[in-house]
Amino acid sequence: MLEGPLPRRWAHSQGVAEQARSLRPMLGDDADLVESSAWLHDIGYSPDLAATGFHPLDGARYLRAVQGADEPLVSLVAYHSCAVVEAEERGLLAELKNEFAAPSDDLLDALTYSDMTTGPDGTHLPVERRLSEILDRYAPEDLVHRSISRSSPSLTASVRSVEQRLAAVR
Repeated sequence: MLEGPLPRRWAHSQGVAEQARSLRPMLGDDADLVESSAWLHDIGYSPDLAATGFHPLDGARYLRAVQGADEPLVSLVAYHSCAVVEAEERGLLAELKNEFAAPSDDLLDALTYSDMTTGPDGTHLPVERRLSEILDRYAPEDLVHRSISRSSPSLTASVRSVEQRLAAVR
């Protein structure tokens, strides 16, 4: 659903899944769930699914209603990478919270780490470069720019938490 219309987004998703796979040593029984959510985290960008224009919500709704995905997977997609901040900017926070339960912090951090250390072309990079790259793509008045600016400390903290957990198991 991304490969044809959005090849760069598809490359990003593949890189995010690769990063998630690298977390297997610390994820144990949750490794498959996090990797699956990494493959699917941006499915809401598909032109066929974009209903609200907020890709975490559009993707999670599609996965639940059409694919019958399990709630833990749907919740990770719905909340990935500080989605609550952008949902608030878009006036969709109540919808998000009413429709989807928040996933566990550890699993959400793992998905956020995978997303925030993967560039738009699927290459791996430090979280600071990823955040800078996102901010550069959007004008300061754009709600995505505002959302990333607001959530940068939390996104960075999630990445650092995963890096520490990963180092502890190595």
